[in-house]
Amino acid sequence: MMSGKVWLVGAGPGDISLITVKGLDCIKNADVLVYDRLVNHELLNYAPAHCEKVNVGKESDHHPIPQIQINQILVEYAKQGKNVVRLKSGDPYVFGRGGEEAQEIVEQGVVFEVVPGVTSAIGGLTYAGIPVTHRDYASSFHVVTGHLRADKAKDPINWQALAQLEGTIVILMGVSNLEHISNELIRYGKAATTPVAIVMWASRNNQRVVTGTLQNIVQVAKEQQVKPPALIVVGEVVRLHKLLDFTQLLAETTA
Repeated sequence: MMSGKVWLVGAGPGDISLITVKGLDCIKNADVLVYDRLVNHELLNYAPAHCEKVNVGKESDHHPIPQIQINQILVEYAKQGKNVVRLKSGDPYVFGRGGEEAQEIVEQGVVFEVVPGVTSAIGGLTYAGIPVTHRDYASSFHVVTGHLRADKAKDPINWQALAQLEGTIVILMGVSNLEHISNELIRYGKAATTPVAIVMWASRNNQRVVTGTLQNIVQVAKEQQVKPPALIVVGEVVRLHKLLDFTQLLAETTA
């Protein structure tokens, strides 16, 4: 049986120009493009005319195409001898289930390659004027998921250990659990006055940033009608948001 290849490609957090040169080359040579909901759809225009495009996008708590089926799609197309590009938001291996897909691909005897992408955990903060590290504020950063798997009753995050760390805490997919996250961090010793920012649609034209503290961020989020996709950042680096928000500065200079 003729066998093709699968490329797991990170598309970046949203700004189309943040995809890597190698990632864009993969799209331009794809026979099949399997893409996520949060991928900038303008990237699909770079695929060749013959390319088959398969939308496997998921929303919070709504997965019309189960992960196991996505894995099968990648393998089946590759075994037909096609170049398959799995285009994923951010980086394939940062809470993107890229590792699960790669495992299945290998177990099915298909050749694959990973093209890293700019993760929103770093790039998304950058576009909000928040450096993930800074000598005066944070010498480390820690990225966790705020989404609890349906088949796990126990919270997988050690909030006690996380609350004791001095660095920046970045939480992906955590908006629906914002109250739990805030309560747990305060419960285990993180100061209630610790700055918090929520970045929605990071790096895109419709990006929005709301700020508060661990104590009031839940109320602020309700008032500002915060909705996914969004990332949460906890730490002193949030204080630099307004000063370093270059997207706002650019908007003001071009207005």
